[in-house]
Amino acid sequence: MPKLLEICVDSLASARAAIRGGADRLELCSALLAGGLTPYEALLRQIRAESDIPVRCLMRPRPGDFLYTPEEVEMMVSQIHSLKDAGANGFVIGCLTPEGDLDMTAMQPLVAACRGCGITLHRCIDVSRDPVETYRLAGRLGIDTVLTSGAAASCCLGQETITDLLSLRDKTGGPEVLIGAGVNAGVIRHFRAALPGACAFHASCKTELESGMTFRREGVPMGLPGLDEWHIQQTSEAAVRAARLALEEP
Repeated sequence: MPKLLEICVDSLASARAAIRGGADRLELCSALLAGGLTPYEALLRQIRAESDIPVRCLMRPRPGDFLYTPEEVEMMVSQIHSLKDAGANGFVIGCLTPEGDLDMTAMQPLVAACRGCGITLHRCIDVSRDPVETYRLAGRLGIDTVLTSGAAASCCLGQETITDLLSLRDKTGGPEVLIGAGVNAGVIRHFRAALPGACAFHASCKTELESGMTFRREGVPMGLPGLDEWHIQQTSEAAVRAARLALEEP
C-alpha cells in the first residue's frame, strides 16, 4: 500500500514547515484550536503560489457537532466550488443525523460538489453510533479516505477499532484508513509494527511559539477565558521530518 503522511495546517508558515519536512499532502483548515474549521480561500491561494502539493480543505462551518442545517450544507457546497477554483485537490467532509448515523441526504450535495476531487470523511466517524457502518456508507458514497482515531480520544486508544477498519478496507477495497489524533513519529512506529497494513497517517506536528508581542495586557481574552493569547501554535518542520522518517522505516 502507498504510504501517506498528511499534515493539517492553518497558516502559510505551517504549510511551509510541513512541505519542508516531507508531507505528502496538506489538510488545510482554519482555527485548529477549535478542532479545525473551513479555511480561507486567500490562504489556499498563498500556498498555491509556492507549491503544487496536494491540498484537501476541511469543510466545517462551525465548532460543535456535525448535525448541519440545510443552510449550512448549502454554504459548504458554495465554499467547495470557490476552493476548487483556488486550487484545492480534495475536501474533507462529514454530516451526521441526530441519531448518530452518516447523513446520506446531507452528504449527497457535498459529494456532488466535490466531483473530480479527492474526498475524505472526517472524524465525524469517531462520534458516530457505529463507526464500522459509517465506514461502509462512506465507501458507498465514493469517498476514498476515512480519517479516524478509532472512535477514541487518541488513535492509540482506538487501535482495536482501527484494526477492524483496516481489515474491512482490505476485504472490501474500501476507503483508505487515515489514522489521526495523537500521531507522531513514535506512534507511527507503533502502528507500523502492530498493524503492517497501517500506511496512512494524519498529524498536526504542532509546536508552541512565543508571541513577538512585548506589551501584553493580561485579563482581556480574545476568545474563551483562559485561552493563551501569547503563544502561537505552528507546525514543526522537525516533527514532520521525524514522522516522515518513521513512516519510511522498513
